[in-house]
Amino acid sequence: MGDNLIEGIEEADLPDIAALHAICFEDVWRADLLKRILSTPRAFGLFHRAEGEIAGFVLFRGASDEGEILSLAVTPSHRRNGLGLDLMHAALQCAGELDIATVFLEVAEDNLPARELYDRMGFAPVGRRVAYYRRKTGPSVDALTLKLNVK
Repeated sequence: MGDNLIEGIEEADLPDIAALHAICFEDVWRADLLKRILSTPRAFGLFHRAEGEIAGFVLFRGASDEGEILSLAVTPSHRRNGLGLDLMHAALQCAGELDIATVFLEVAEDNLPARELYDRMGFAPVGRRVAYYRRKTGPSVDALTLKLNVK
């Protein structure tokens, strides 16, 4: 996509961010939880708005020289057009400005589109959490822990 205007998440955006999170994930993060996450030191959120609606977001938290992508979500209608990649690149740029050297994330083993994105960006598997993601229907799914050295 490349021409996405990526903005920082403000408190007024949190209800819309929470609504998109609820569309994309079974474990819903409400606006009050998002506010707590983003109020911690070295945490930030970025989003892109399309046609007045939030089309995607990324949440990041840093500690020392390490950071973690807490969540990345893109509306179904905006997937597979580069928005997730743009959000991730913007988050990694901001992480670099915070002197973050290593970024981690967790992804459901069965989330093939996300795994392809992270693989394309150079993230490598470093761990597994067995049955980490509980599903409302069907068996729980393992989480893969991925790592990217950014410095």
